[in-house]
Amino acid sequence: MHPHGHNHQPTTGSVLRWSLAATIVFVAIEAFAGFRAHSLALLSDAGHNFTDALALLLAWFGFYLQSKPANEVKTYGYHRAGVLAAFINAVTLLALSAVIFYQSVLRLEHPETVAEDIMLGVAALGLVLNAGIMWALRRAKRHDINIRSAFVHMLGDALGSVGIIAGAIAIQYTGWVRIDPLLSILIGALIVWTAWDIVRESLNILLEGLPRGIRLRDVTHSMKAIEGVLDVHDLHIWSLGSNTHALSCHVLIEDIPPSESDVVLRHLNRMLEDHFHISHTTVQFEHVSCAISENGCAIPVEFDDREHEH
Repeated sequence: MHPHGHNHQPTTGSVLRWSLAATIVFVAIEAFAGFRAHSLALLSDAGHNFTDALALLLAWFGFYLQSKPANEVKTYGYHRAGVLAAFINAVTLLALSAVIFYQSVLRLEHPETVAEDIMLGVAALGLVLNAGIMWALRRAKRHDINIRSAFVHMLGDALGSVGIIAGAIAIQYTGWVRIDPLLSILIGALIVWTAWDIVRESLNILLEGLPRGIRLRDVTHSMKAIEGVLDVHDLHIWSLGSNTHALSCHVLIEDIPPSESDVVLRHLNRMLEDHFHISHTTVQFEHVSCAISENGCAIPVEFDDREHEH
C-alpha cells in the first residue's frame, strides 16, 4: 500500500520562496542596523536570520526533491532529502549559538553604548516578518519535519525579536547597556533549544530508528490481533521521510490457500495504515500446519520486544 497525498505542495513551495526573499532582505536591514546601533543583540539576531534564510532555502530544495517520483536509482524516491535538509539546518543553528555565546561574553567584559531606538524599530519589523511566515507555514509543518524545522527557525526569531524589543525598552529607561549581550545569550540558548529536537528526530530518521509516536510493542500486539495471525517476528519499522513510514516482518499463519492468506494481508495493511500511518509494508508469511501443531495453533513463541529495540 503506497498512498501519498501532496495536495499542499504548490502553496507550500510558493510560501517558502517568498519567505526566503523576505528573510534575505531583512537580514541585510538588520545587519546594517546592528552596526549602526552597536547592538550585539541585533547582529546576533541577524546571524540567526541568515541561518533562517539558509533554512528556508534548504527547506524549499528538500521539499522540491522529496516531491519527485521514484526512479530506477532512487527506488523509494527522495523522501530523505527533506530530512537531511532539516538536519543540516539544525546543526548550523547549534554552530551559530556557539559564536553568539563567545561574542556575548566579550561584550559583557567590554560593554558598548547601543542605540535602543534602532533596536526597537528593527526588532518590531522582524517580529512582523517572522509571525507572517509562521502563519503561512502553520499547516504544512504538522506533516513534514523539513517544513517544521523552518517553522521552528521562525519561532526562534520571533521570540528573539520580542526579547530585543523588551531589552531596548529596558535600556532606554535604565541605561544598563549589558542588557544587550545578555539578550544575545538568551537568543543563543533559544537557538539551542529550538534546534536540538530537530537534530534528534532527523538523526533518528537518517539512522532508520523507530518513528516518533510508534511503539514496537503496540504494533506487534495489533498485528497479532488480526484474525489468522499466529505470531509476528523479525519486525522492523523505520521512516523513509518525515511522514512516510515503512515496515517489514515475518508473520506466522496457518497453512492455508493463497486466497485466504491474501485476506489476512489486506487486513494487516489496512490496520497498519489506519492505526499507525505505515503505508509501505513488506510482509513475509510463514506457515504452520494445525494438524501437527502441539498447542492447537496457538502462538508458539512469545515476541520479545528487547530483541528488536531500535
